[in-house]
Amino acid sequence: MSAHRSTGTGTGAGKPRHRRRRTALAAGIPLALTAAGTLAYGTDLGLFGEDAQSSASAAAPAWATASADGFASVNALGQNGTYGGRDGKTVTVKTLADLEKYATASEPYVIVVAATINMDPVGKEIKVQSNKTIIGSGTSGQIVGGGFFLGQGVHNVIIRNLTIRDAYQGVWNDKEHDYDGIQMDGAHHVWIDHNDIRHMADGLIDSRKDTTYLTVSWNKLSQENKAFGIGWTDNVTADITIHHNWIRETEQRNPSTDNVAHAHLYNNFMEDVAGTEIKSSYGNYSRGKTNMVLENSYFQGLTNPVVRDTTATLVQRGNVFSGTTGKNESGGSGAAWDPKKYYSYTLDKTADVPSLLKSGTGPRSSLGTTSSTGTTTSAAATTLTVAADGTGQYRTVQAAVNAVPANNTSRVVISVKPGTYREVVKVPANKPHVTIQGTGGSRKDTTIVYGNAAGMTKPDGSGTYGTPGSATVSVLSDDSQVRNLTVTNDFDESKHQDIANQAVALLTQADRIWLDGVIVNGDQDTLEMETAAKDKLGRVYISNSYITGNVDFIFGRATAVIDRSVITLKKRWNGTSAGYVTAPSTPADRKGILINRSTVNGDVSSASFFLGRNWHPGGDTAVDPQTTVRDSSLSAAIKSTPWSDMGGFSWKDDRFAEYKNTGAGSGAASSNRPQLTDAQATGQEVADWLGDWTPSAS
Repeated sequence: MSAHRSTGTGTGAGKPRHRRRRTALAAGIPLALTAAGTLAYGTDLGLFGEDAQSSASAAAPAWATASADGFASVNALGQNGTYGGRDGKTVTVKTLADLEKYATASEPYVIVVAATINMDPVGKEIKVQSNKTIIGSGTSGQIVGGGFFLGQGVHNVIIRNLTIRDAYQGVWNDKEHDYDGIQMDGAHHVWIDHNDIRHMADGLIDSRKDTTYLTVSWNKLSQENKAFGIGWTDNVTADITIHHNWIRETEQRNPSTDNVAHAHLYNNFMEDVAGTEIKSSYGNYSRGKTNMVLENSYFQGLTNPVVRDTTATLVQRGNVFSGTTGKNESGGSGAAWDPKKYYSYTLDKTADVPSLLKSGTGPRSSLGTTSSTGTTTSAAATTLTVAADGTGQYRTVQAAVNAVPANNTSRVVISVKPGTYREVVKVPANKPHVTIQGTGGSRKDTTIVYGNAAGMTKPDGSGTYGTPGSATVSVLSDDSQVRNLTVTNDFDESKHQDIANQAVALLTQADRIWLDGVIVNGDQDTLEMETAAKDKLGRVYISNSYITGNVDFIFGRATAVIDRSVITLKKRWNGTSAGYVTAPSTPADRKGILINRSTVNGDVSSASFFLGRNWHPGGDTAVDPQTTVRDSSLSAAIKSTPWSDMGGFSWKDDRFAEYKNTGAGSGAASSNRPQLTDAQATGQEVADWLGDWTPSAS
């Protein structure tokens, strides 16, 4: 920050808690449904009204009456195929309470999820009952920090067009938190289709305890140790179809299929990208007494792409293996079977599978509102596309920002295709309602990066950048958002110890800013959150994100919440460990920085980092810096006396406190470690910080 320069010592990049890779993605439509026009997800939502309102009298849109293919379409166990809640009312939900109310009801419902819903507590799995369709409205239906559970005997359930993400607790191959995206124990007739399921704590999908008549189709499964596990039973009764799924950034269970009577896998794409940090241990696995038919699937770069136990049967037909190594097995003594005796299906050409699935899996975007005459009108939000390769409307993010009209009154989404964009991006104050959103399957797929620092001279010779001016991305407009991408400042301190080395990755200087599912990378002064003026409010909500740095790397005078995120401590440029997480400069009558339900860790020495220090810019005695860290996990890197003085001001005269933190870096209350009482904590919650603002993607 501009008013100080750290005297600490420190590092290179901190190591991630688990390893990932990046791949590209776009939206598309499954071929089997294109002709029928049944996937206009998010259209016709004019039928539904406000939160949890129903539309019993209006005709349900086509996607609400769709039924499953594969084994989920087979008549058995008293159930004629899988059609979900189409015989019930259609309701739209935007809150956890309403989603749970309708999903757990005994009556049939089509439940349209039209908002980002955060599970509370993290890891919560809603116990879905029979005869339900749970479907996302366009790409706005997101379940964060938990998922769904289908218990014994639950049947006729459809889960479609949702993003289910981010229950990850900071531990790769987590054995302490059984937080799945979708878990089924003894369910039948279930269709899981067109979802993006990623970054959970245990597995993305678990089909257990004789769950049968299951179809899993057109999903993106990624950013996970365990993708899709099937089994946990000695019985060999389950019948399962798995087709047109894109599985990447996963290590195992891709899927692992144990004791399944009939497992039909076709037209799936398993991808392990060369040169990335994670390496798959195996791909498709026929375990126990499974009898698997594996057809026209594409395996890219996998280790042990196809594996079978000696007791299992596996028939391969038409598969492609590109750059794979290790086991590629088939055979077995089980009886041959033909999936077409159970249901009809059409195979796509194996060579087409990668491109088909990259464009066709995951949730479908809203295509506008379909009228009763079948015509389509424009959706409320305008979308501008950016692609470095020239396939979008603009090649740079800034060019798209420049195209946004001044004083726009409705949201403009700048949709940025996967790639690395080396540029400085600035959203000016007169362009509100702007969303910059990466379209990749991972937040690592789309990166905006630059390397300016406070002490660098501007190209025109008009002086140095200063701390705010060094930012790679600056968001200066109200009601703006950054989603699903990485923002990095890669200034190299080791080569420039002669200048002020504050180097901001992301600057906010406005009110009602939402950073969701992002990575913000830097060293000193990574994330600066300010207000448009000292007397103006500037609220920032950061959710399900990663912030990395070493010195004062979360700082400023804004009222900021960091919720359900991971804060990664990095070593300094010379390899030493020392630093400060926060440096608030809060006005006396405002809330400062709240770190809530998050994890603070990193590859640094024990007891080497402070949680924060009090920044009084220019010796300003009127400010009253505040940081509260609550309900979070602190690694051993945090000092037992976690707060520090700064610039001659005692932190004890300002506002620093903790509440119910856990982990090796947490500690008991003392004069050097203030803890909130339960009564005090009720006034230091997310709602107290955000006030009358509820973050919304719209």
